[in-house]
This record gives sequence, structure tokens and C-alpha cells, in this order.
Amino acid sequence: MAKVWFRFASGETLVSKRTVHQALSEAGLAVQDFDHKIAGVAGLLFFSEVTQPLCNLLRELSHHGLERILAIAVSQSVLSSNNAWRLCQAGAADVFSWDRLSDPGNEIKGRVERWDAVDCVVNSPLVQNNLVGKSPVWISTLRQIVEVAQFTDASVLITGETGTGKELVARLIHTLDTRAGKRNLVVLDCTTIVPELSGSEFFGHERGAFTGALSHRDGAFALADGGTLFLDEVGDLALGLQSQLLRVIQEGTYKRVGGNQWQNTNFRLVCATNKEIRKELADGKFRYDFYYRIAGSGCKLPSLRERSEDILTLTHHFMRQQLRSGEEPPMLDDPVREYLLKREYSGNVRDLKRLVSRIMYRHCGHGSITVGDIPEEERPSVESGPADWRDVSFENSIQRALLMGAGLREIGRAAEDIAIQIALNNEAGSLRRAAQKLYVSERALQLRRAARRKIPDDA
Repeated sequence: MAKVWFRFASGETLVSKRTVHQALSEAGLAVQDFDHKIAGVAGLLFFSEVTQPLCNLLRELSHHGLERILAIAVSQSVLSSNNAWRLCQAGAADVFSWDRLSDPGNEIKGRVERWDAVDCVVNSPLVQNNLVGKSPVWISTLRQIVEVAQFTDASVLITGETGTGKELVARLIHTLDTRAGKRNLVVLDCTTIVPELSGSEFFGHERGAFTGALSHRDGAFALADGGTLFLDEVGDLALGLQSQLLRVIQEGTYKRVGGNQWQNTNFRLVCATNKEIRKELADGKFRYDFYYRIAGSGCKLPSLRERSEDILTLTHHFMRQQLRSGEEPPMLDDPVREYLLKREYSGNVRDLKRLVSRIMYRHCGHGSITVGDIPEEERPSVESGPADWRDVSFENSIQRALLMGAGLREIGRAAEDIAIQIALNNEAGSLRRAAQKLYVSERALQLRRAARRKIPDDA
């Protein structure tokens, strides 16, 4: 039975707690009392006006989008389009009005059950052992991938920088596909296709179709029939070949090179590219009609810069891969942790994996990983000094906050909230270790967290 909790920020005079509890219970949902320590349970936050304290509360309760929170207006009159988007930005998984729902309990149940099903897969060993990470942006990406893979048959276009895990995602989509009698995943790297042989690679050929064609050969369309065709680096396909593939994708029929008989094929198409497809479209290097066919659903994988919270988690994962089964990876000395977090990874996760492998090759004994384990050519220059954390991205965030009307006090509080949450995440929820990282006492950290939770009922 799916579980939910609910809380009123305001508006209980228009919709009572009893009414909400009854509707949810009759729909078959288990209703829990609200508790700040609840994790993995969807929540309902009712409100009668959209205020900054309400947005702050949403950010805290959702842990910046990690926990699923429904923001529910007690009346449609208080929910403008701008307010709906504002609440989504603050961490709400969905926003709507209670008085516009014909069957509130079952409509909420449908969302909660879908979320539970998706999160069950996201938290499974299949995903966690292959697509490692716990940062909000990565969990959001995994949820999107799982939902489109398991609950649709849409074609998927995966974009992202080199080394972000596009092929791993394509393989996961194929694995989670629920088609009955699903057949193989066929991988074709578009950067390796020779133009003269591209027809044979995709369409196959008949015996004698050209010099050297000594026997019949099936192409990618035949091999992927009933399964999944993954076109890696699809942005490198020539315009002429895009046109040929478009017909096959639209109609599911093709002819082998040198053949006259139409062949049928039915496959799920997954494509990936590290190119900016929108720019390729604008420059005339990619066909719009082909793009709309391959991008039934789009998924952009974040760079390691955008999910830096996952660097140490990925490091331990890659270290564990280098060890014998059952062995625990060594600890990281503080200078090594700092180095890994500050280093730039032009090749993203693949770059980090390569670095960890080289560190593990050098490491000996049973002690911690120390600076001496880092290869000489990978070490930072002493002359360059420590990296300044107040970089361009930090300035851009402050600039954006100012443009959106945030004041100095609000910006300061937001920075404090985020710093506390990151420290707790990095230290696996340990208040003592998080306080040490933040250079405050454990008691001071407890008081700060308690003060932020005291949101007035009329927020």
C-alpha cells in the first residue's frame, strides 16, 4: 500500500484535515503523520497563498527535489501560472488545486503509485550498481530515464558531454523495456560508419550486391527487429543517410542493398550524441523531421560539474571495482578528498574512473589513500594556489537571485541551508561530522536546523 503524509501551511479553514484524510484513506492510501525525519514517502503540502516562506519550506521538505512533494492549493483562485512554476522551481513534484479535482484521493493515488514504482527501480541494484550517484540532479535524471523506459515505448534521444554515461543509459532503457518477447540490443557507432558501406551497415545486402558481397548479410535494422537499436553519436550521421533512415523509422520497412523485396522491422530506437543538436539544426547539419522522429523523449545527462556531490561516491565505487569481492575501499586523506572535489574532469565520469584506476595502481598497503598515490602528472601546481570556490558559477547564482528580487538576508539564509544540506549529505547524515566541516558546534547546527523548520502556519 502506497504511503503519504500531508501538512497544512495555510488554508485549513477552506479544506479540513479530516476531509483530506478521509479522501486519501478511501482511495487506499496509508496516511502517516508528518515528521521531518520521514524519507521516501510522498508528501502533500496544502496552502492558500504562495509566499517566500512557503517556497523555503518546500525546498526543505523536498531536499531540493529528492523527496516527492505535491503542492496543493486549497482554491484555484490562489494558483496563477507563475505561482505554479515558482513552486515547481522550489522543489514541488507537481502543483494543482484541491477544488479542481473530481476524485482527489484516486488522482493523488495514481501519482504516488507511479512515483513509488519508479523509485523502486531507481533504488534497485540494477541501477545503483551501474549508474552511481545520489545528487538531486542525478536522481531526477534517473527517474526520468526509468519512467520513459518502463512506462512508454517512445524513442529516446540521450544528450550530454563525452563520458557522462550515455551508453550505460541506453543499455538500461533496453533492459527496463517491458515489451513481451523483447529481443536484442544492437549498438551502432555512427562515427565508425564508412559512407560507402553505410547502406550495408543499416539495410544489409544480398549476395553479389557489390564487389566483395560473397554472401547475404543482415544489417542493423534486421538484427534489431523486436529489440532495441542504439545509434551512438547520431549527430555524426550525414544528411543523406538521415533521410534514408527516416523512411525506415516512419514506415518500418526497408530493402536490402541489391534486393527488391521489402523487409519489415519493428524496434525501439535509442540515440545518443555529445553535440548540441539545436545548434546542428539551426546550422542545417541535422534534419528537423529526423530529429522529431528520434526524440520522442529527450534526456540530457548532467556533466560531473553539475553533480559534484557524487564525486566521492563515484570514487569509492570505482575503487571497489579495483578490489577483490568483499574488500572495502581504503579511506581518503583530507588533501586527497579536497583534490578530487576541486579537480576539473574534462572527460566527466570516464575521466574520474581513469584517475581512480591510476591511483589504485599506485596505492600499496592497507592505509588511507594519500597524496603520494596521485600520479605526478595529475597533481595540482603548487604555484597556482588553492582554487577559489567563489567562481563564475557562484557569482551567476547570486546574480540570478538578485534579478528575481531576493534580498541579502534571503540569499544568506539560502546559502546557509544549502551548505548544511550538502555537508550532511557528504557525511552520510552525521551531525557531528557535518558540524566539523562547517566549523560550528554540533549544538549550533541543531539549533540552526530547528530554527529553519519553524515556519508560521500562515506561510
